[in-house]
Amino acid sequence: MGKYVLRRLLIAIPSLIGISIVLFTVVALAPGDPFEELATNPNIPAEVRANLRLKFGLDDPVAVRYVRWFTSMLQGDWGFSFVSRVDVDTLILQRIPVTLLVIGSSQLLALLIALPVGVYAATRPYSVFDQIANTLAFIGFSLPTFFTGILLILVFSIWLDWLPFVYRADIASTGWRWVWDHFKQAIMPVAVLGLAQGGSWTRYVRAAVLDVIRLDYVTTARSKGLSERVVVVKHVVRNALIPVATLVFLQMPAIFGGAIITEQIFRVPGIGSLLISAILANDTPVIIAVTFVLSCLVVLCNFTADVIYGWLDPRISYR
Repeated sequence: MGKYVLRRLLIAIPSLIGISIVLFTVVALAPGDPFEELATNPNIPAEVRANLRLKFGLDDPVAVRYVRWFTSMLQGDWGFSFVSRVDVDTLILQRIPVTLLVIGSSQLLALLIALPVGVYAATRPYSVFDQIANTLAFIGFSLPTFFTGILLILVFSIWLDWLPFVYRADIASTGWRWVWDHFKQAIMPVAVLGLAQGGSWTRYVRAAVLDVIRLDYVTTARSKGLSERVVVVKHVVRNALIPVATLVFLQMPAIFGGAIITEQIFRVPGIGSLLISAILANDTPVIIAVTFVLSCLVVLCNFTADVIYGWLDPRISYR
């Protein structure tokens, strides 16, 4: 197992280097100038803009700029935001905990929905429960997150006035009141992402369990007199979760994409809203750093999927 993990880790490193090269090249060659506002301001001399471009090396060849950026990044220097006037790593460290909290909570909610509902529906195929679960799952992953987000705001914030529709990081309350306020404002963004993924994963769990539950070794386990609960939990679910676990982590790019939209809807001060603000302001150091961080998270999720796949099926470790 150790060699298997090491091989997967060695594959992830060149993947990140290739992603960084493509990412930096695309952003560097994109149209736009981070100092465009200085050029249109008559009160600022043109020499100031030229000196700033010289200071940050924006007129150097792309290859030289990439080597300088990658070397600085390895040393812990992620660049300087042209708009916020602070270090990029400071901005990211301020925002990424909120994003990870929202995404992590939503994925936990999705698993709590998908696993029991999918397994129960598969053990009773074409029953009333199965048909209702399939219908709700289809609706859940068919509706886009921006639509469900606006719908939840309309119902729970405007009509019922139960939940705040703007996520605030600077809550003045303390103690349990602070925890409750954060919990209330996280309910809707977590629900939007969790219900969408839960609907999709429910169908995958159901399909995987249906494939396994018909196999011969399951029939043999039943013939030994084992209870249905033991057969399902011990013999069916473990093997059915192998493709599901891989799917959960491989869908992380779509989850991060949905999180960016959700953060914009609920004004969540996460890394997604930081990326959108940087794109609108053409703040290239922030764009490159945030996108690279998201890419690292995706590669990390794929690596975790490989490790879990090898743990669930030990035969994978020796291939």
